[in-house]
Amino acid sequence: MVSFILPGNSATGGYDVANSLRFNSGSTDSLSRTPSSASNRRTFTISMWFKRSSLTSDNGYSALFTASSGDSGIFLNNDGTLEWYEASGQLDTSRVFRDVSAWYHVVVAFDTTQGTASNRVKLYINGVQETVFDTETYPSENAEGLINNTGKHAIGVRATSTNMVYGGYMAEVVLIDGTALDPTSFGEFDEDTGIWKPIDVSGLTFGTNGFYLDFEDSSALGNDAAGSNNFTVNNLTSVDQSTDTCTTNFATGNPIASQAGSAQSNSLLTFSEGNLLMADNSETGIANFGLSSGKWFWEVKVIADQDGLIIGACNEHFNINAELGYNSPASATGAKAFGYYGGNGTATVSVDDGSGFGSYGSAIAVNNIVSVALDLDSADQSCTFYLNGSSQGALDITNLSSGESYFPAVGNWSVSDVSTSWNFGSPQYSESGGNSDGNGYGNFSMAVPSGYYALNTKNLAEYG
Repeated sequence: MVSFILPGNSATGGYDVANSLRFNSGSTDSLSRTPSSASNRRTFTISMWFKRSSLTSDNGYSALFTASSGDSGIFLNNDGTLEWYEASGQLDTSRVFRDVSAWYHVVVAFDTTQGTASNRVKLYINGVQETVFDTETYPSENAEGLINNTGKHAIGVRATSTNMVYGGYMAEVVLIDGTALDPTSFGEFDEDTGIWKPIDVSGLTFGTNGFYLDFEDSSALGNDAAGSNNFTVNNLTSVDQSTDTCTTNFATGNPIASQAGSAQSNSLLTFSEGNLLMADNSETGIANFGLSSGKWFWEVKVIADQDGLIIGACNEHFNINAELGYNSPASATGAKAFGYYGGNGTATVSVDDGSGFGSYGSAIAVNNIVSVALDLDSADQSCTFYLNGSSQGALDITNLSSGESYFPAVGNWSVSDVSTSWNFGSPQYSESGGNSDGNGYGNFSMAVPSGYYALNTKNLAEYG
């Protein structure tokens, strides 16, 4: 099933978050800090925005923020639920959070000085308090938690080990030491759309062990923007700083859709690095943005073995096991796809079970960058592929569109270890091109053609 971008990620006005940090679970990316002295362990607030990439982790949990000697903190369970755990209390949500195209905001307000048990821990998602839990136990009055104690605190991994690693993006990570705040200290509902969005938190009082991680300093990703409670960076580098944020949400690959085919398994197609790096064995991976109008631009860098590579797009009826147009291009009623085949420089435009391979451009090599300019607005709709900045010509796709949504896609017809990295504007590899679209979004290898735009929610709201 194709997962569409949530309307709730399309707010365009107000405070802008510049950067997020991309955590790769495979390399155990994390941040850590051990407070030199304990502070308020009865009253504090945690706030963070996150966008998931990997939906599972070892031991059944992905750790967002934890403290040692008991694993106190916020976790994502492999079943998609979110959990606050403390030795003396636990909240497990009944609903799940598995949309890899969505940014979520979580707030935990902890205050054990409250006489009413249910007021001692409050959990909020996107500005609304969670009240329905599968597990619901609260700490005793005046109990002291592990947050703000002198044990190790970790973001993106279990504090007591190197497991329960998180894969995805985080932004605006905040700890308020000494005060239990509600979500309106960190966000607000947009008055036009009703969408929950962030506000500027820099003026809050953070307290002795409190901090504000805005990830804006690429040379010091653990920098505390509110003071000196800096975090140590583990396996993260400047390339992990991202412009994919809770206010400017970029497209990524979609592992939920890629695993929907009955013949598919994780061993055939895997995503990592924020769902931007794809390892492919005879399957097709698609992005999480569907495009039905507008002019759009993205790039694909070939990392390994280009021979079976096909770069293009397909509609939602396309069978992902059909290899994006080679041999069995669609194999499903209503399926449509087009692509640039890298092995010998041919191209295909496919409708249902018919394919139309023909001479197109140059063969693609490892380390080449293929840029894609998709025009869904003109009367003669087309897709132009560029190889290392050189146009390979416009591919006529007029007979395919019919107002349908098309998803950026990368396929592989036979080779066992094709690997590609997608750049929708915030690449996971070092890119020195520095080219952005007309709205200033993106970092691309080649100059973005006039009138074409990077795939993010702000551009979609304006041109999609």
